[in-house]
Amino acid sequence: MAAATLTHCPYCSLQCGISVVAGDRPATLEPQPDFPTNRGGLCSKGWNAAGLLDHPQRLLSPLVRSVPGDRTSPFRAAGWDEALDLVAGHLVRLQAEHGRDAVGCFGGGGLTNEKAYTFGKFARVALGTAMIDYNGRFCMSSAATASNRAFGLDRGLPFPLADLAEAQTVVLVGANPAATMPPAMQFLDAGRAAGATHVVVDPRATATAQGAALHLASLPGTDLALANGLLHLAVKEGLVDEAYVAERTTGFDAVRAGVASSWPDRVERITGVPVESMRQTLHALAGVDRAVILTARGAEQHSSGTDTAQAWVNLALALGLPGRPFSGYGTITGQGNGQGGREHGQKADQLPGYRKLADPADRAHVAAVWGVDPASLPQPGLSAFEMLDRLGTPGGVRALLVLASNLVVSAPDVNRVRDRLAALDLLVVSDIFLSETAALADVVLPTAQWAEEEGTMTNLEGRVIRRRQALRPPEGVHDDLHLMKGLAERLGRGQHFSTDPRAVFDELRRASAGGPADYSGITYERVDAEQGVFWPCPATAEGEPPHPGTPRLFADRFATPDGRARFVRVEHRGPDETPDAAYPHVLTTGRLQAHYQSGTQTRRHPAPAQSAVGPEVQLHPDLARALGIGTADVVRLTTRRGAATFRASLSADIRPDVVFVPFHWGGASAANALTNPALDPLSRMPAFKVCAVRAERVGAPDDDHLLSGPPLTADAATGSTAPTTRTAPDRRPPPRRREDPPMISQNRFLQGIFPFEGAGLDKPVPISPELSHVVPDGVVGQALYFRGGNSSDELVTVVLMRDGVPMRYFPMGAKESVHVPLRVVEDVEGGSVVELRLVAPLGVSGTVVVDLGLVEH
Repeated sequence: MAAATLTHCPYCSLQCGISVVAGDRPATLEPQPDFPTNRGGLCSKGWNAAGLLDHPQRLLSPLVRSVPGDRTSPFRAAGWDEALDLVAGHLVRLQAEHGRDAVGCFGGGGLTNEKAYTFGKFARVALGTAMIDYNGRFCMSSAATASNRAFGLDRGLPFPLADLAEAQTVVLVGANPAATMPPAMQFLDAGRAAGATHVVVDPRATATAQGAALHLASLPGTDLALANGLLHLAVKEGLVDEAYVAERTTGFDAVRAGVASSWPDRVERITGVPVESMRQTLHALAGVDRAVILTARGAEQHSSGTDTAQAWVNLALALGLPGRPFSGYGTITGQGNGQGGREHGQKADQLPGYRKLADPADRAHVAAVWGVDPASLPQPGLSAFEMLDRLGTPGGVRALLVLASNLVVSAPDVNRVRDRLAALDLLVVSDIFLSETAALADVVLPTAQWAEEEGTMTNLEGRVIRRRQALRPPEGVHDDLHLMKGLAERLGRGQHFSTDPRAVFDELRRASAGGPADYSGITYERVDAEQGVFWPCPATAEGEPPHPGTPRLFADRFATPDGRARFVRVEHRGPDETPDAAYPHVLTTGRLQAHYQSGTQTRRHPAPAQSAVGPEVQLHPDLARALGIGTADVVRLTTRRGAATFRASLSADIRPDVVFVPFHWGGASAANALTNPALDPLSRMPAFKVCAVRAERVGAPDDDHLLSGPPLTADAATGSTAPTTRTAPDRRPPPRRREDPPMISQNRFLQGIFPFEGAGLDKPVPISPELSHVVPDGVVGQALYFRGGNSSDELVTVVLMRDGVPMRYFPMGAKESVHVPLRVVEDVEGGSVVELRLVAPLGVSGTVVVDLGLVEH
């Protein structure tokens, strides 16, 4: 009998330990009983992972088009030399004609550290292009940006996963590990068994939420407001850890001032979370010694995702959690090597070890390891969607090399992405199957699977682990290190690259030495002996004991120049796109337990655990009833970018104003044909998790044909649909007609803290441009309430103006506050300007806190 090989599951960031027995194919597997993250557990995806190694649809040779340049012509099998010669010839020609940046690279969070490192090096050394990014930009970028800003370092969990079992309170924001990483639930289950309180913030009562003590069903896109509201309560109720804040942080005064206007009742109106639930959550966090706040994609995949993660970091810092035993803030990494994949150079602005491509010292260090001139390295390029959005345009990428990513399923606004891919001169895809993206390529290159390769991965805890080869890949299949080496040789740069994973890792260690993600003290032997090593783990001098690795970060200091964590003031702002009469509901997306990412692997598995789970839209029964939709009916969802069809699943576990779809399918059920590519200004994360949508019944349960076919585009003005074309969809909002019956109301808030100086009792003066709002055409606005406070020693008055004419006056006494419910207020027509101004005695100065609540419908 063949010996067992200890390796790891190919799916999520838990990287569960498994034991593979290969011998003669097929391979079998079972979980490792003692590996720290799964302790004998596996989900259905993991149990079935070996079934794909010999799948009949697996790619076994390179494919090229039978008519070169014609992507409508069929593929034909080719040898590796022919395929690589073809690719290299195109790359050389296109760079000669259009410049180095005419060639781009797009990577994935499933690549080993060695392959991710080599891909970043390949882009900068073999191609000399700035145009490289990866699908982790769509996953972890917002939380990573917030963590770097606050702590000086980004590691998904700054503590071992097992610490969750010791936490007395855990708040999970936009996370559903019961579905996405079931083996991790054993640590949460152990905590609950010991009396821990768990709180889940999610618009759906997910499997994780159903096991929690408290479920906060917030409206998608409002988690920042919720975090600020909790911090407001902490300040008001004296629950801030003032000693920790003074000793270990900076910037709290600005944050304290910023959350002063996040009154609980106002936050309830924004989020839908009751004030009492907020208080229960805060006291659960502040009333124990060991508490953890975790965010995930539900909170982060927004155009304000960085600020949302930052708001929860602010709350954790104010309560003194980061660096405390069994406490802190963390984010749950999604992809198998989502952590390592973003540390070593796939990201547009980074070099190995989390070094910065724009930093001269970092460039010099890495260039020395690579044996190149630092001046030859390109500067930072475009983020993932920005690069994709310019493919084939003047100045954009003309040829794209894609590794381990299925863009036309996983990218936002996939109709636009398909259009841009079609405009390329050359598309090359490396994959194990003919994915939806590979099917569009000029050249497809087969690659080895997880059990057929060597390398390292870095899981959600920052634990560097070994992926070991249990069997050889089929004849004619090479791994991506061979692919990149072969192309580099044809480009005259082959001497800089290796196909030996161990040699690549040793070079990675040198390149990362001294960087934030320092791997220099980690070796394959140590990983084998210690079941993984936590970074940072710097090398030590000869004769000194090895560095033990760092399972828990921030115990003594943060990774900032002064060792203090940074508070950053952040303000809630509404989603980039909100419901209206044409698109009256909120769409959010997510994952299912049975499937993984774009579904390239799991949708092909014959096991019932995967094959029996199809694309469904989850709707509340009240919403379904109003729309005439029954269980298993075919429902078309339409946004300003496209349309997709799903079977209806009716459940009271979702908010009545929200619909949910999984993103694991392409074609007619491509959720990302619907999603909004609006980008976070800092992380460049797209707004996957919220947009406006229309739902309609288009078929009965037996109308299966409606669930197949190509993606659809949507004409936003008429709501009609048509097959995908090369024309980009119209993103303009549809015209609003007054006769359209309103389907949903939108709250607006004019609020903040502002200095003032009086101009006289007869002169209302503007307070701030932030306190002016134009009511959109076609809607009616009404004022609901006013709250305000006055720091001066004199009576002042805030005036509500409409088109420059006073509507209401709100006097505030010296050092007094006022709260005025406005139950009967005249309508404010669309196009009107609503503004708050201030009347105060001449020369009187001070500060006012103002908050005007409006509703538009």
